[in-house]
Amino acid sequence: MKESSLIIKYNKSNPTSKVPLLGEDVFRKKVLEMTRGGGRVNSFFSAENDNEDLVLYLIISYDARGETHALSMKVENKAFKSLTNEDTQFHLFEREIYEQSGIRPLGHPWLKPVRFPGGNAGEMDFFKIEGREIHEVAVGPIHAGIIEPGHFRFQCHGETVYHLETSHGYQHRGIEKKLTGGPYRDTVYKMGVIAGDSTVAHSTAYAQIMEAFTRTAIPARAQAVRAIALELERCANHIGDIGALSGDIGYLSTSAYCGRIRGDFLNMSALLCGNRFSRGLVLPGGVGADIDDDIREQLAARLEAGKKDFLSAASLLWETPSVLARFDSTGIISAESAERIKMVGPAARACGIERDVRRDHPSGYYHLSYIPVSTSEMGDVSSRAYVRWLEVQESIKFIEKLLAELPVGDSGRETGTNLKPDSITVSLIEGWRGELCHTALTDGTGRFRRYKIVDPSFHNWLGLALAMRGGQISDFPVCNKSFNLSYCGFDL
Repeated sequence: MKESSLIIKYNKSNPTSKVPLLGEDVFRKKVLEMTRGGGRVNSFFSAENDNEDLVLYLIISYDARGETHALSMKVENKAFKSLTNEDTQFHLFEREIYEQSGIRPLGHPWLKPVRFPGGNAGEMDFFKIEGREIHEVAVGPIHAGIIEPGHFRFQCHGETVYHLETSHGYQHRGIEKKLTGGPYRDTVYKMGVIAGDSTVAHSTAYAQIMEAFTRTAIPARAQAVRAIALELERCANHIGDIGALSGDIGYLSTSAYCGRIRGDFLNMSALLCGNRFSRGLVLPGGVGADIDDDIREQLAARLEAGKKDFLSAASLLWETPSVLARFDSTGIISAESAERIKMVGPAARACGIERDVRRDHPSGYYHLSYIPVSTSEMGDVSSRAYVRWLEVQESIKFIEKLLAELPVGDSGRETGTNLKPDSITVSLIEGWRGELCHTALTDGTGRFRRYKIVDPSFHNWLGLALAMRGGQISDFPVCNKSFNLSYCGFDL
């Protein structure tokens, strides 16, 4: 009997022909069977095959088993029966499929564009609540300071938020389309700016795609350097977020300290590779910079100082009643809701959901060294801040351990650009916001037929909206910052 899904393994590519191409009824039955059995959708997108037929590809994982599966469905008449009414996690994927390819998910409860209807960002058919004293508040897309553009529409009664809806597309750069036909000379640099604060995460995902297609084995030393860089990226962003949360409630002590300490961790990345955001460090085949004895000693010393300063600054939060009064019970999202929409990253772990790619689907050096999963239970601003606080400590321990036992050997080799033709591979990475998924399909000449990127923000924007329901509109800044989702990473 032919298998109804293909298991995709880390650093392995498979012929696209091995991905089962199912009829719609069989596909639908199989998919719902998988999701009800613990499957979680990583990516769901459309692509053309050699005959220019439209095909839907689904990447779905079982976290408990550490498995990632692929299956597909041939589309007839540019339509298929929506899965959203059966499983909420499909809702945004199906809307994106419709927006990008015109394939209509029939029966979708609210089929509207994800980013730019009619080519114009912000022209959205917003949900409206009518009634006496109900009013609407529009925020953005232009925000104060250096915040990226995005639009928020609140339906309120007095100060109470009944519904929040987001509108995106202002940062759309067409990155996925520009990747088609690649890899090109500048493809690796585009990966570094998918989301500028997640350079290491997205660059590593792309590097693993290339290494799978070219059957390139990565030296342990290069894997260790990548892991160090990824955890430094996590530390810098978490520390920055904790400082920003403190600033949003006017607690300036931790805000000022963490702003400076974030800079210290960015400078550690600069010490490692010459760039504070680690641009150009992760390359297909290895890394663009190595750690010599002098850098290792400096990193170890700076880590120790950074850890001490961070614990001192962040501990003030948990010792100050006015801070806890502002964080506790603000922006609550239940574990049930977070699980229903399959949130990822610290936002999910703050709801008590133990979901972490580094443990569940490890790649690179995470196969060899384990980082405990940090969780909290309340699903509020306090829990999201607390998980970040815990994760910084675990990441520092991890980096210290790697520096002490850094493998000997070279730091990598060129992969080349002769990719395995007519093949598929998937790369999952735990970025600091959560899981990101890269899926690549090659054509008969070994060029990218389709390159699909799912940033963790794609899974979590609805979580922010749910967290605001029933809360005060004045809680939005601190609640939004506690998620700190990416606009450009979403607007691909």
